[in-house]
Amino acid sequence: MKRSQVDPITVEVLSNALLSVAEDMELTLVRTSYSTNIKERRDCSTAIFNERGETIAQAAAIPIHLGSMLGICKSILDKYPVSDIHEGDMFVANDPYNGGGTHLPDITIAQPVFYSGKIIGFVANIAHHSDVGGRVAGSSSGDCTSIYQEGLRIPPVKLLARGAENSEILNFILLNCRTPRERLGDLRAQIAANRIGEKRLVELFDKNGPDLFVAGIDEMFSYSERRIRNAIRKIPNGVYEFEDYLDDDGIDLEKTALPIHVKVQVNGDRIHLDFTGSNPQVKGGINVVKTALLATVYYAIKAILDPDIPSNAGYYRAIEVTAPEGSIVNAIAPASVGGRTDTCQRIVDAIFGAFAKAIPNQVIAGCNSAVTTVLFSGYDSRRKQFFVYPESLGGGFGARPTKDGLDGVHVHVTNSSNLPIESLEIEYPIMLERYELRNDSGGPGKFRGGLGLRRDFRVLEEIEFASHADRQKIPPWGLFGGGTGSVGRFVINPGTGTEKTLATGKVSEFRLYPGDVLSVQTPGSGGYGPSLNRDPDKVKQDVLEEKVSRHSGKQDYGINELFS
Repeated sequence: MKRSQVDPITVEVLSNALLSVAEDMELTLVRTSYSTNIKERRDCSTAIFNERGETIAQAAAIPIHLGSMLGICKSILDKYPVSDIHEGDMFVANDPYNGGGTHLPDITIAQPVFYSGKIIGFVANIAHHSDVGGRVAGSSSGDCTSIYQEGLRIPPVKLLARGAENSEILNFILLNCRTPRERLGDLRAQIAANRIGEKRLVELFDKNGPDLFVAGIDEMFSYSERRIRNAIRKIPNGVYEFEDYLDDDGIDLEKTALPIHVKVQVNGDRIHLDFTGSNPQVKGGINVVKTALLATVYYAIKAILDPDIPSNAGYYRAIEVTAPEGSIVNAIAPASVGGRTDTCQRIVDAIFGAFAKAIPNQVIAGCNSAVTTVLFSGYDSRRKQFFVYPESLGGGFGARPTKDGLDGVHVHVTNSSNLPIESLEIEYPIMLERYELRNDSGGPGKFRGGLGLRRDFRVLEEIEFASHADRQKIPPWGLFGGGTGSVGRFVINPGTGTEKTLATGKVSEFRLYPGDVLSVQTPGSGGYGPSLNRDPDKVKQDVLEEKVSRHSGKQDYGINELFS
């Protein structure tokens, strides 16, 4: 069947059916996993690919995970001849340099789907595992200097062969993890998710027939391509540049303000993003591999130009990306990449900053744009076992052209939940003493920037703390007269005689003792428009809700009569 013979209604039905398959896979993964990071925080994603490894559908989960799944299907097809891929096979991988991954804790499992003896596509899912070995528990500390320190590297290899679990590969992986029982449960949840995806995809193929299914997917790609090209045509032709900065690499703290530079060139219905001028790759774990860069770019373009465009490979065709090898946005082995999401977030802000010059009414101010990640590990005497607890915390979402920013949320390439206090305190020897929005952390503006969070952890056992975080030195920028948001910070024992603020957001092997408090304070976001133009009633409401202090109300907004 020719693509032109597939009517739009059929394409829409097929597109939504494929999306529902990916969503069924995600629900299965969440409901059957062991770790809090997946079952509670949903740090996982699912997607479907065609037989060439091109994205057909991705569940609305975590955009950066597309980077890992983008790479694994093509890596499998490069490594294994089709004659050596069989029904029931599943492949596991996590390596950014030899398996399509973006950092090691994100383990991807992909399964070819067969119909009448032929591969018709792949189902894949990715889950952030709490530990995959390495120098530091949690396997994603920001101060590792080589990927060899960050954990076990897994190239594409068969975890299941013709439906049978490969115990040798599985045991090899588990032996290199600090929490093997939890890892086993999560890996088997990933296997279960793929089996659901395989079953649903075969049912869908059988219902529509091979000709309609293939032609429908081709038309889905073409439809997405047409939509993105139409959106690009609305941007004035030209070159738009912007530069944002990372705090440091966690190793050489004297080298600060590491640039992420982007030049966006719009020409008709095509767009080219050139990252030449970005910082060379660094020693610390904030480097980004090419697949992670591409996933970040695809997210940013979609978010700005057409958020409702179907998430498939069709719209990638209009986007060209240049990134020098050996740079922080296209690192080469053995660069460490554990904290790559902080850099990906800054890449998005740089792209948004460039687009603000071209289409100002469609772009938000700078966000918290740092995946403020804390990693706690140690021996839990209650459970008599070692634990690893990772959590990433949200912050401010930038003010919008017509609205305030959002408070205390993940932004851009991340979308995981917080860990509920009940789950945290039941599962780990930690108490949460304080959890609130940070007063005055949103940049002043006609529309105020979203607020960061404060989350204070009191440890009950001797615990090791590691982290990767950013925007603790370089604040989120405002737009068109809006003010900058507040930076984040890690504070040990706040308000006591032993209070200490850490010099960087990228640390490891920091020892906390029973009774110590770690206060995690995340960045806010930038404001939009001059603050003196803000509606006085909104300022008053912010003060009453303790989002803005009385001092800021007077100094930044000039509303003296409300506070007499």
